[in-house]
Amino acid sequence: MRVRVAHWERVYAERDPTEVSWYQADPALSLTLIQSTGIGHHDSIIDVGGGASLLVDRLLDLGFTRVTILDIAETALCRAKERLGPRATRVTWVAGDVTATPWPAGAFELWHDRAVFHFLTEAEDRRKYREHVTRALAPSGHLIIATFALDGPPCCSGLPIMRYNAAILQQELGSEFTLVETRQETHRTPAGAQQHFVYGRFKKISR
Repeated sequence: MRVRVAHWERVYAERDPTEVSWYQADPALSLTLIQSTGIGHHDSIIDVGGGASLLVDRLLDLGFTRVTILDIAETALCRAKERLGPRATRVTWVAGDVTATPWPAGAFELWHDRAVFHFLTEAEDRRKYREHVTRALAPSGHLIIATFALDGPPCCSGLPIMRYNAAILQQELGSEFTLVETRQETHRTPAGAQQHFVYGRFKKISR
């Protein structure tokens, strides 16, 4: 875990958030999928790997009041807080590795993850991720995951990744979740490269 922390701290120390390959000036598809769930403005949302992403800005703009941002890099969180200014106090900020950060049972109505899960190349890390998201989501909660598609890049930021389609994501998540919808996105990086993503919107099965 320390190696992962050091890697991402170095990335954000050396680059501006607008220069990293996953930067989006407008996280439109994530917002569309979040709004498609029908959650209320006072329901709790966590953005895993949210770091310096602009998604938190847009959620606040839309009136969501219970937003948590988890990122492995404290530097990324600091960049977001600086950008938001006084509005940063309306957000819960947590520095931690998604595979090692426990949450209370039913802590969130919605879990959003764009481009974290595909970095978990070890089966044990994916097992821990499933354990945390299953516990953290409320009954009938919503899970939105975006990863590189099967025809996406084989690595990112110098690290190998796993590539998915909707069926493989469903297999990884297991019987606790059911797929509601899937979307494809061609993301253009700040450097001009194209990256193919797959988005899955899942619902936790209430037992």
